[in-house]
Amino acid sequence: MKRIKYVYWQDGDTWLGYLEEYPDYQTQGESREELKENLKDIYQELTSGNIPCIRKVAELEVA
Repeated sequence: MKRIKYVYWQDGDTWLGYLEEYPDYQTQGESREELKENLKDIYQELTSGNIPCIRKVAELEVA
């Protein structure tokens, strides 16, 4: 099973978050568990190959 990092925060009654690897694609949920399920759905969509021009974060070694 692959593990990916995500960033999340609570704003009032809503939990918001995004996948660290794909910061342009945010989602939300009424609970943290619902947020995690929505993040899993976004990951499936973003890695399916069906969405063109997806921006992604990577690391570059410069020294």
